[in-house]
Amino acid sequence: MAAQELQTRSERGIVGMILKGTTTKDNPLMILSEKDIPTDLSDSDREQIRLALVGNVTTPLRVEVFCLAEDAEDYTEALNYFETSKVNYLCAPTCVQDGQVDAIVTWVKEMRENRKKIKAVLPAKEADNEAIINYTTPELTIGEKTYTAEQACSRIAGLIAGTPSSMSCTYAVLSDAADCTRMKRKELDAEIDSGHFVVFHDGEKVKVGRGINSLKTIKDDQNEQFKKIKIVEAMDMINDNLTKLIEDNYLGKLPNNFDNKCVVLSAVMDYLKTLMTDNVISEYSADIDVQANKEYLESKGINTADMRETEIRKADTDEKLFLIAAIKIFDAIEDVTIKITV
Repeated sequence: MAAQELQTRSERGIVGMILKGTTTKDNPLMILSEKDIPTDLSDSDREQIRLALVGNVTTPLRVEVFCLAEDAEDYTEALNYFETSKVNYLCAPTCVQDGQVDAIVTWVKEMRENRKKIKAVLPAKEADNEAIINYTTPELTIGEKTYTAEQACSRIAGLIAGTPSSMSCTYAVLSDAADCTRMKRKELDAEIDSGHFVVFHDGEKVKVGRGINSLKTIKDDQNEQFKKIKIVEAMDMINDNLTKLIEDNYLGKLPNNFDNKCVVLSAVMDYLKTLMTDNVISEYSADIDVQANKEYLESKGINTADMRETEIRKADTDEKLFLIAAIKIFDAIEDVTIKITV
């Protein structure tokens, strides 16, 4: 039951938004729908929140807004707030004019190193990082207004947050958009190959090119899939949910004997099974990490040379519980080739 509840709550992402120069009696703001948008915000700020709320298949779970005073020198106060808040995708509609793009990139990297799996949608930023979505379409027209890349990042953050974990936002239609900067197919392909998140007009409607992030340089512990928003979001979701599952239900609550280790292991496997049922992952395995147990015992001066694997598996590891898991995340259908013969 706990595993199913975690998965259900993960189907709708949360957008974090930094607004500078706005005033409101409440700060931060938790916006679930348009009726929650305060009337004392400026028209442009209310508009930015509405853009984020549009979403994709679903609306975001909420838009969490932190307002900064006009004379704020930087985004430190807002970023300090989001460090202790649950947000999936951060955006800031004036980050370029405020000179805070690099500060956001640095902060996101630091957060992820400290196991807070946040991401950001930023305009025209070559971050070369799986947690930064580099949105580069110069103009997007919605209704009678044309938005710059900086102003449209709120719409893109909400779109990604409103995409279920079993889907990709590739070719997602922006039904509220009338037009955007037009590109030829070669230009569109070049943008995508450069790690740019773009939207394009297919002659009838505006839609996303590819659901990719800004990563271009693949590290030793990565592969090409790390370039895809869907894959990174699934990894982050699994990390967050397993952390919550174990912290909320087991840490400090059970004696660390073998039977209780198996209880935790079973909960992890139940969660992974739920992901498989929901077509987020195609394969999974989990077990007690015998090698980690062995290394821990040896660090305590215990000779494991003559111990059988079963003994190492069941050995007393003090307060430590070492588990190991492997998963294969489903990609989405994004390329279709049909050979037709007559």
